[in-house]
Amino acid sequence: MARNEQEILRMAYRQLMTSSTKRFTEKMFPHMHKTPFIFGKHHDLICEYLDKVFAGEIVKLIINIAPRYGKTELVSKQFIADGFAINPASKFIHLSYSGSLTMENSMEIKDIISSPLFRHLFSARVRPGRDTKAKWDTIQGGGLYATSTLGQITGFGAGATDAEDGEVNESALDEYSAIFNPNKFTGAIVIDDPIRPEDALSDVVREQVNRRFETTIRNRVNSRRTPIIIVCQRTHENDLCGYLMNLEPDEWTVLSIPAISIDENGNEQALWPHKHTLEELHKIEAANPFVFDTQYMQDPTPIEGLMYASFKTYQTLPVGDHIIKNYTDTADTGSDRLCSIDYAEFTTGECYVLDILYTDKPMEYTEPETARMMNKDNVSIANIESNNGGRGFARNVERNLRLMGNDKTVIQWFTQTKNKQSRIFTHSAAVQNTVYFPEDWKTRWPAYYNAMKSYRKEGRNKHDDAPDATTGLIEKKFSAGRSRCSRT
Repeated sequence: MARNEQEILRMAYRQLMTSSTKRFTEKMFPHMHKTPFIFGKHHDLICEYLDKVFAGEIVKLIINIAPRYGKTELVSKQFIADGFAINPASKFIHLSYSGSLTMENSMEIKDIISSPLFRHLFSARVRPGRDTKAKWDTIQGGGLYATSTLGQITGFGAGATDAEDGEVNESALDEYSAIFNPNKFTGAIVIDDPIRPEDALSDVVREQVNRRFETTIRNRVNSRRTPIIIVCQRTHENDLCGYLMNLEPDEWTVLSIPAISIDENGNEQALWPHKHTLEELHKIEAANPFVFDTQYMQDPTPIEGLMYASFKTYQTLPVGDHIIKNYTDTADTGSDRLCSIDYAEFTTGECYVLDILYTDKPMEYTEPETARMMNKDNVSIANIESNNGGRGFARNVERNLRLMGNDKTVIQWFTQTKNKQSRIFTHSAAVQNTVYFPEDWKTRWPAYYNAMKSYRKEGRNKHDDAPDATTGLIEKKFSAGRSRCSRT
């Protein structure tokens, strides 16, 4: 093959590899490890977002995903190496709670750049004689600085300065003109797990990391166009990700990937069965629900000051003397949600939840839907709060029931005069000990589930309609006028 033909082929292969993070990984990972990288759908999604960083479409990116799901390989190794392939003058800062981890990643990145395949295709070269695990440079003026989140960062900034943007890699512009615009990418700050999970429960350490980001890390970019990427598992509601999403919700692009998702048919799906099957994920959940919700589902629960420590569940409704009842808390204001609960109340005092309607939809939807749910479950007695229009709601639900041919359900409305917070607190133990939910209640009624599990004893709660209505099951226990039934 003629030399110019070889060069054309090499150029085409180079363009192919730098066209996406996934393509780069598909070629480079097997070259380094002698085995293919096993891509899951979440890896494709992560690569898609990383490509948008390269293109300048995303400047501040948060990626939340479970531990050991390939995030470090893709973001902290392949992405950075790909950055040097695109622009040898790229400047990276790589941070983690563990300085030794970043240095290991640093050496693997340097190994990639020094590999035969990389050297054959790309011009980036590590400057000899001046490199360490913590810091090394390329001969084109780029480099990488690796340290811990709380470590010292001196004399180094990520990305190019505005003055450098037009000067970066001038000698290689002809070679890279088809694949690289120096004004789009010149490096990044990549933070991989900014805090150790066990340290995230410490207010002192957590605030120290967040403050460190504000006072030091944020300022190590050489240009406002320099990307910052944070990839980690969630560790606390006020971890660095939570802090930034609350502080700057419009500035950060957030990719949150739970370990279990729900498909269009309502079925659970494991994110990456190669790593964890659905059964294995549920075992992790059973062992430590807080860790699972936080680190695997990326849905941190406030562990301090929660109203409910745990909830009881059931597989099948037990045999025994019981009555089917309903409790409905109507939406008082525009921000409130209707919460209507059908349940079986046993003579022993336990309440087994059968169905829940928890929604902020208007009365045009909730009135007929509440009636439909009551009719389906053969509710005998329905207690509906009459505050702020609740009586009219009760009458319309009753009207809908009669139109369905149901003349058995007794509608009882009443005025709730007791303090809501006090009621919820007083009966919280009874809710945890005597109210049973179906085993799949988390996926059947996710909004209700989240409202219950995250409700605090003190402080601001976004919604209290779910614990309010659930408290009603306790308050209306053994109420008069019931007709008994037995399910066998």
